[in-house]
Amino acid sequence: MTDWRLAVDIGGTFTDLVLVDADSGRVVVDKVLTTPSAPLDGVRTGVRQLLGKAGVAPSEIVRPIVHATTLVTNALIEGKTGRSAMVTTTGFGDTLLIRDEHRYDMYDLQIEFPAPPIPRELTFEVNERTSATGEQLQAPSAESLAELTDALRAADVDAVAVCLLNSYVNGANERLIADHLRAELGVMVCISSDISPQIREYPRMVTTACNAATMPVIAPYLADLQEWLTAEGFGGSVLMMLSNGGVVSAADAAAGPIRLVESGPAAGALAGSWFAERLGEDRLLCFDMGGTTAKACLIEEGEPELTNTFEVARAYRFKKGSGFPVSVPSVDLVEIGAGGGSLARVDQFGLLKVGPDSAGADPGPVSYGQGGTVPAVTDADVVLGLLDPDAFLGGDLPLKQDAAEAAIGELADQLDLSTADTAAGIHEVVNQNMAAAARMHGVEMGVDLRGVPVIAFGGAGPVHACGVAELLEADRVIFPVNASVLSAFGTLVSPVRIDLARSMVRRLGDVDVNERDALLDELRSEGKRILAAAGVPEEAIVFRYGVDARYAGQGNEITVWLGEGLMWPATDDVIAADFEREYQRIYGMAIPDVDIEIVTWRLAVTAAAAPFEPGSSAETASVAAPQGHRPMRFARGEEAVTAPVYRREGLGVGAVIDGPAVIEERETTSVIRPGWRAVVAKDGSVIAERLVPIEGVS
Repeated sequence: MTDWRLAVDIGGTFTDLVLVDADSGRVVVDKVLTTPSAPLDGVRTGVRQLLGKAGVAPSEIVRPIVHATTLVTNALIEGKTGRSAMVTTTGFGDTLLIRDEHRYDMYDLQIEFPAPPIPRELTFEVNERTSATGEQLQAPSAESLAELTDALRAADVDAVAVCLLNSYVNGANERLIADHLRAELGVMVCISSDISPQIREYPRMVTTACNAATMPVIAPYLADLQEWLTAEGFGGSVLMMLSNGGVVSAADAAAGPIRLVESGPAAGALAGSWFAERLGEDRLLCFDMGGTTAKACLIEEGEPELTNTFEVARAYRFKKGSGFPVSVPSVDLVEIGAGGGSLARVDQFGLLKVGPDSAGADPGPVSYGQGGTVPAVTDADVVLGLLDPDAFLGGDLPLKQDAAEAAIGELADQLDLSTADTAAGIHEVVNQNMAAAARMHGVEMGVDLRGVPVIAFGGAGPVHACGVAELLEADRVIFPVNASVLSAFGTLVSPVRIDLARSMVRRLGDVDVNERDALLDELRSEGKRILAAAGVPEEAIVFRYGVDARYAGQGNEITVWLGEGLMWPATDDVIAADFEREYQRIYGMAIPDVDIEIVTWRLAVTAAAAPFEPGSSAETASVAAPQGHRPMRFARGEEAVTAPVYRREGLGVGAVIDGPAVIEERETTSVIRPGWRAVVAKDGSVIAERLVPIEGVS
């Protein structure tokens, strides 16, 4: 039987699908418009269309279907979550409103924060107490549980979050309340000692609240998806992509949906890692530009960096601290509102601005002809000649050039510019926005991005990649095969993984080995359970250990990874040396004669993805033959130039293309700007290099 593997990635504008035959290396892809009001509709359409294209019956797919989605992120950003309640310790009901008392802009007198994921009127308090050392001082009484149950029943909630004081040390009271509510109300319940058993009340509570608020969104979707797959005859279950770059079972994802918040971008980063290894690149910048957002992620030594806190639903997209700081491991990336659907406008100062608002899939850019009236980046690319209106999405979604020109013309009148220069300005501004975000990502990681090769993917990424690379002073851009759906492909090469953490504050040297090993035994057992649910045999599981540590008296920690094995791998001396080395790398100094304090113990539980080697249908070719020519503009104030248009499937290995030129395929267009030369590599990737390298950059 053919080893077919199917992946689905729901984006803000498009839903991407990939089907691979692991035996032959055949890859079949498709792309359909996302249906925001009913996401499963778009998935069903795309899957049926993809299987029809491949000539594959649903019953032939027996491996798990891997799925990435923006459902959780969009629900939190748009506030379209379930009706959920919070249960907390008496006296702590205002925690979600007080936050951490940090002002992200100290001079803004009208400072704004997103509304809590669970409102104060649905926050309930219960008399109970656990000490900071984990001693259960007071359990909830039967009477208080009965009162709580009556109040929640009257509130008619879909899910409940339970977050009690000091429960990260001992979650017994949380479990008691949760068991009672499940039995009495039959609602979904999550507890902070499962979702985020870590110190700091507000991050732990808001993470648990976001999880509860999205459980009523993701659980029914996954249930409906599984029901439809079964009815269609699919033989495999569903695995969900997590923010940390791993996959778990749908049941575990439904219980902890907050872990899905960056699943799509994480899949793209994992695909970037996969290509970095194949291309022999130690350092690579992933540039993923879709219809709604653009993401940048640095790959170093073949892997993306992980962060233990991710901020979602910011009141101001570019102001750190204005969102929910959820304590979930996530691939460290930067994401901004810059995509093909990003809207252009003139601000109050008469300046051209692009994004972060997006036309999304409905109504989409003006050129989609679905009711959009504000010009978007895709409209500008059509006016510039970079996109062929008749070939967009293989002709399945023909674009209306006249409508795009009219909409941009109205904007041009406000700017007192020509329509062509306005379109070029939109293209330039969005490139500048993305380059600035990527540059800041590099600064935050302590990396100079100049000279770092760029790998471009997403539907709009290959259109803008060379322009962004020029701004980043990068000399090389890689356009991988099937670049438009690379995030979906990334789910197929991602490991099964779960990251677990538990806070237990101890100074180095004062750690009770038995206490530590008991904690790690619990984490290992939970990790094995989650991976077993995803179909992983125990012998394939790898445990990797780490700690969040700080100098005693400090308020923040750094994460240090220490090694792998079935048991704790490091001595105190090794922990101290690794901590000081990492501290020196980050801060440029170490602090002698100060004790090191471990705050949180971490365990990454992983199993390698099933191997896959894509086949290449590209033949060796000496000369690339264009299928036609069309006028294109690449900068403001410049005349259009007639440039060749190539079909990607017609390019053989070794084919050379000098810019300006475009390479078209059904799902995307790769733009080779003037001054660049592209060559088709052995695996079918198109690798573009600047003919005149930037001075001082190697």
